[in-house]
Amino acid sequence: MNVIERIEHWGDTHHPRWLDVLRIALGIVIFLKGVTFLADTESLRQLIEQTPVQIYTWGIVHYIAFAHLVGGILIALGLLTRVAVGFQLPVLIGAVFLVNITRGLSFLNSELWISLVVLVLLLVFFVIGSGPYSLDHQMREKRA
Repeated sequence: MNVIERIEHWGDTHHPRWLDVLRIALGIVIFLKGVTFLADTESLRQLIEQTPVQIYTWGIVHYIAFAHLVGGILIALGLLTRVAVGFQLPVLIGAVFLVNITRGLSFLNSELWISLVVLVLLLVFFVIGSGPYSLDHQMREKRA
């Protein structure tokens, strides 16, 4: 077994069921954040333009909204969880290190702390996977 298969096996065998509730809640939060981004794409564009990195703004706005909408649903359902998390990681890394950190590291910067918590949870689910209450698990059981 290579390293990735060993990590997946460890994650599948050491997955408490309460983490599935946390995964579902995380997926719903990410989906709802995507809905708010779609509702106000102009403020998201302005937020991205304030970053020190000058990039194709509208492309990034659409990537963030699409990644949050589709990724949030996939994470909540537990379908292709690691792939969905993989698409979320660049967004959250950018949110933490490019957007929110420029506002300062204070306890009043709630967006930074929310982004940090979501980033840590995404990393956790990237390692441990989707768990027993997921569509991934049910599809694996049907194949076996």
